[in-house]
Amino acid sequence: MNTLVERYLEHVRVEKRLAQRTVELYALDLQKLLAFAEQAKIELLQVQNSHIRRWVAQMHGAGRSGRGIALILSGWRGLYSWLGRQGQVASNPVQDVRAPKVGKPLPKALSVDQAVQLAGFQGENTDPWLEARDAAMVEMLYGSGLRVAELTGLDVQASAEARGWIDLQAGEAHVLGKGAKRRTVPVGGKAMQALQHWLALRDPTRNHTAQAALFMGQNGTRLTAQSIWQRLRLRSLQAGLATPVHPHMLRHSFASHLLQSSSDLRGVQELLGHASITTTQVYTRLDFQHLAKAYDAAHPRAKIK
Repeated sequence: MNTLVERYLEHVRVEKRLAQRTVELYALDLQKLLAFAEQAKIELLQVQNSHIRRWVAQMHGAGRSGRGIALILSGWRGLYSWLGRQGQVASNPVQDVRAPKVGKPLPKALSVDQAVQLAGFQGENTDPWLEARDAAMVEMLYGSGLRVAELTGLDVQASAEARGWIDLQAGEAHVLGKGAKRRTVPVGGKAMQALQHWLALRDPTRNHTAQAALFMGQNGTRLTAQSIWQRLRLRSLQAGLATPVHPHMLRHSFASHLLQSSSDLRGVQELLGHASITTTQVYTRLDFQHLAKAYDAAHPRAKIK
């Protein structure tokens, strides 16, 4: 190990009091820097910005992730900042170098069959009150693409204090979305049936303070987002799905399945309440994934025999 690097590692261990594991990771990253410098036949103090950029490109070309490169650069940047304070280098060659952008992972969505399996699931040996409530929640999340906060904010009817409410006659849900923006979304036939069944059992007298809430817990208070996450996870596993489902996964499924059927990106944007069309466009990538899988599975020329 280079003497300068050893001194720097001692500095972060003793003076900055970093954890031993962190120091070990720094050492590994700095060994990479030493290896690159050796290949270029230069000393650490001779490294320039152009060298760092070339080495980043090499790591990226070798398949290292953008996140991994960013962590390596952070270690290198720390070393040269310290060397600058020691008067060893005039400028930090890593200062304005950034790792390649990390592509945002695609949102996870259920297949149509999986979504229908979950929505059609009927729990056995379950309290009818809980079963009716949970079934209605699933139908609203998948059938109307609501955010979990929008779902918890729904009241049985409109009022001056209501954040959102259900209009059963019109078959609509009025919700308060991100940025305090209101929007109206349709409630499908299956969701309407589930809501009517739930409202017949709901019994608002359990707790007068939550009479307005559409979805309440057994103690009579308005359901929290965390409670809905837990109930949906349990229900998805009971329904036989391999992966636990969370509320936003049903929202993603709602958008993806709509685009597969209609390709109306603007319409889906309005239903989801996205301020920008670029936020909605991620679902076109999901739609293409769906088509690619269908092609691979069905087309006789898709695979090499």
